Amino acid sequence: MIKKIIALIKENKENQRHIIRQNEELIWANVFHDSIRDKSHLQNLSLNIGRWAGGYSFFYLLNRIMSDAKPQRILEFGLGESSKFISSCLEHDLKTGIHHIIEQSSDWDKAFKKRFTLSDFSNVSICPLVKKDVNGHEVNCYEGLTEIVSGKFDFYLVDGPFGSSHFSRYDILPLAERLTPTDDFIIIIDDYDRVGEKETAQSLVTLFAEKQIKVHIKHFVGVKKVWLLTTPKYRFLTSV
Repeated sequence: MIKKIIALIKENKENQRHIIRQNEELIWANVFHDSIRDKSHLQNLSLNIGRWAGGYSFFYLLNRIMSDAKPQRILEFGLGESSKFISSCLEHDLKTGIHHIIEQSSDWDKAFKKRFTLSDFSNVSICPLVKKDVNGHEVNCYEGLTEIVSGKFDFYLVDGPFGSSHFSRYDILPLAERLTPTDDFIIIIDDYDRVGEKETAQSLVTLFAEKQIKVHIKHFVGVKKVWLLTTPKYRFLTSV
């Protein structure tokens, strides 16, 4: 009987956490829609928010980054709904910029482009999945990424490749190695509620501490969690 009561208490607590997260997501949905009221191109943009794609907290943050920080060089891991959003912002609002998207599947790239036309500012590179050892764990990585991606970026959006149990989406680390204390940048990692993404985020924090790059961090919580890291220039994003 005691075991059943304990199990029931645990189940109720988990259900309460789920309900709270769903309520938070509904609030973010309203905040997001309010934030794009003056942007007809985003109001008319067909977006499938949630599930594999980012949630409303993710897209609200993405909108504030594009409208307030106005990044000129953007690197995105994973072709999808956020690619539509960024590409539309570059075409209609900023009217300039470089948006380099890394995608693991050529089949998905073809299917996506049948339904949506990216702006001239956006381009896609196909980097098939390979398994690499990271700190003793097998991790999904993009093949040849560091050869395809050159230079530095203002905004790194990490939402691919497929997640790994540990050190997920670790490809951001070798690119972050290129950054110095004089660089200004933004990094967001979606699915931060998962262990693998948390380990990668902590690896970035450790790296920047070693490189003496000052950063600021914020979590945005809906059904899923989004992790934001900025240098001092973009610190205002931690309070949006």
